[in-house]
Amino acid sequence: MGEEKRKGGDEEEAAVAAARAAEQARELQDAAAALLTRTRAEEEALRLRAAALQGELRRLRKVAADSHADSDKVEEDLDRATCLIADGDVASLLPSKTHGTFLKMFLGPVNLRATRKEVQLKVKEEYNSYRDRTALLFLGFPVILLFLRQWLWNGCFPALPVQLYQAWLLFLYTTLALRENILRVNGSDIRPWWILHHYCAMLMALISLTWEIKGQSQPDCARKQRGVELFLCWAIMQGFVMMLQNRYQRQRLYTRIALGKAKRMDVVWGETAGVEGQLLLLCPLLFLLQGFEGYVGFLLLRTAHTGVIPEWQVVVCGILLIAMAIGNFANTVDTLMTKSRFKAKMKKSKGKRDLDTCPSPTGSSPTDSIAKA
Repeated sequence: MGEEKRKGGDEEEAAVAAARAAEQARELQDAAAALLTRTRAEEEALRLRAAALQGELRRLRKVAADSHADSDKVEEDLDRATCLIADGDVASLLPSKTHGTFLKMFLGPVNLRATRKEVQLKVKEEYNSYRDRTALLFLGFPVILLFLRQWLWNGCFPALPVQLYQAWLLFLYTTLALRENILRVNGSDIRPWWILHHYCAMLMALISLTWEIKGQSQPDCARKQRGVELFLCWAIMQGFVMMLQNRYQRQRLYTRIALGKAKRMDVVWGETAGVEGQLLLLCPLLFLLQGFEGYVGFLLLRTAHTGVIPEWQVVVCGILLIAMAIGNFANTVDTLMTKSRFKAKMKKSKGKRDLDTCPSPTGSSPTDSIAKA
């Protein structure tokens, strides 16, 4: 009897505790719902203020341009306000760029905009690190293939290693395009050409996977694999330039952030080189690479026309290489002209702006923000 009574008491206590927990859960739910409702209302009010201020800044810039005002103070104040909005916590309140068909095709209609600035910066840093890692593979993979061709494969590539490399290129350019589209949604100022360039490279890698590789059993395979050899030589040059570009552009980007001419979410594609001496080194390499890229595309078209490699894939890959070479050349020239115009403008002005033109939202200088990032 005593044991049954004790069990009944335990059950009653459990029922009371469960009821209390359920009541606490309801109270917590009501408090959380009220907080979220209040937060959404305050966030919407801030969104309206941010959008209105952004429109006002655009109007003031237009008025200043139409009136040909040459006031350093006006330009500095407008730059300071624009930078705080674009690079501070206010940026998360502004309407994000459209996701585009590419992201929707791979990821569906999901929201990829990070609301916290540190998450956005983490995505950007991971993208830069990914480019550094893949540049090594971009350089090393074709070097190994050419070395094995000469010393192990008797001058002819087996089909499988080349197709593995082409599959890796497809994976590389697809992941780069995905990451860059996500960065654009989160506020990075990536030139549209670089994303389009990676779309073209994805298409070329996909088509090259269907390219029939004449193996060692085929007669005159070395001659028929001339296109593959040229492509691998171009890839080596591309990998070497990518490694230089990544290093120099990252240094340049940090400088531009410190001067208030770039946002912390921008990536290294936007600049041609780091400092003046680096520019003198990198520009000839870039133009040489673009010329060789176009030359390889022309040779592929020529081999297809003469019947050495008659597949349609060779024609499409040749056209894509020439198109990418022309686009890269035009983009590089445009970047250099923009850089030249900016330098001329700086010479006319009294001097460079103070490094505090774009302070971080916490009030520290941009160089402090870089150190923290």
